[in-house]
Amino acid sequence: MTAITIAGGVYHERCIWPDWDQLYGSAGRAAAALSGHVDTITLRSYFRPDVATRFAQYANLYGFTFDPVHTEQVVSFEYIHSLSVPLIRPAPVMLTPNLPIPVSASVVLRFGMLEGCARVDAERCVYDPQSAFRPEPFDANGSTAKHLAIVANQGETLALGGGNDPIAAAQSLLKRGAEVVVVKSGAKGAYIVEASGASHVSAYRTDRVWTVGSGDVFAAIFAAYWGVHGATTVHAAELASRAVAAYVESMALPVPLPPVLLQSSRPKTVAAGGKVYLAAPFFTLGQRWLVDEARRGLGELGLEVFSPVHDVGAGPADQVAPADLAALDVCDAVFAILDGTDSGTLFEVGYARARGKPVYALAQTVSDEDLKMVQGSNCRIFDDFVTALHHTAWRT
Repeated sequence: MTAITIAGGVYHERCIWPDWDQLYGSAGRAAAALSGHVDTITLRSYFRPDVATRFAQYANLYGFTFDPVHTEQVVSFEYIHSLSVPLIRPAPVMLTPNLPIPVSASVVLRFGMLEGCARVDAERCVYDPQSAFRPEPFDANGSTAKHLAIVANQGETLALGGGNDPIAAAQSLLKRGAEVVVVKSGAKGAYIVEASGASHVSAYRTDRVWTVGSGDVFAAIFAAYWGVHGATTVHAAELASRAVAAYVESMALPVPLPPVLLQSSRPKTVAAGGKVYLAAPFFTLGQRWLVDEARRGLGELGLEVFSPVHDVGAGPADQVAPADLAALDVCDAVFAILDGTDSGTLFEVGYARARGKPVYALAQTVSDEDLKMVQGSNCRIFDDFVTALHHTAWRT
């Protein structure tokens, strides 16, 4: 009989596009993801009584048990899209820290939390700090584990280990007691750093991309196979990467079992890099907001972005047009927002295609007739904003 205890936050999550209204958080999502992967799954988290009653439906659906610790605080994350900076209610500075949750078990998956922490005593523990600003070192609250794996993104790894090189930061964490550090690196996959050296597993391309909770799924599957089933770190990370691909494409839990994951023939992602021209109207508040979001998202995905409104600005046609066209000439790809069928944006798309530049277009409210030339010139067209950004970064 295999078993794992998960300690972490259970939070309300709401998203406008795509529509999402669920009660997961890191711990809830991890428990749901592991249904069928581990025999006995126990979750420990803070719950207000009415939230615990609602969450019982999730526990019954996915077949895990949960051990609530009373709190009067309820935390929610609200997104515009899955790459947006969430609005957290109440603001984290308004939260009153709860007493640590004691967790003693053979195998533990511990997530960082906003409203408290878990104090762990484990044989094997996977720790995901879940904090972009001040991640807590694993042992800062008295937690102990004979075998410790830290699973963190690049920013968290740097914050915990110091310096400006994630691999070097991971190596410093090994000297402080971690047995392995897995550095999640987006389209570049994940780096597994151990005393014997560093290994790498790829990320996998998907037709659609939903990023909320993808890191939770990675940590959960890694914990199940490294912590519970005794797999090697590289094999556990490979399964975790494939599980993330299944989740971000389907938004569904639990994730498939290893035979299904390993049979998948998904192509590996490639962080293409380069310079992207952002073609879009920016004449209303909504248009300008979307341009800013696209610019930020593309930048976070590793691309250099040329945005006419930011890099050229307003001005007469004989100054603006040559500057924009010169930028198109040196860009590697175009990301175009076609809603509104702005004439300038359509001209830029045509100009780019005439020069053989790949075009990735977002079109949610454009008729097939208005898209005819765009489709016929082999532009990639998407109806989901985050998916369009990722395919631009992958240069599919």
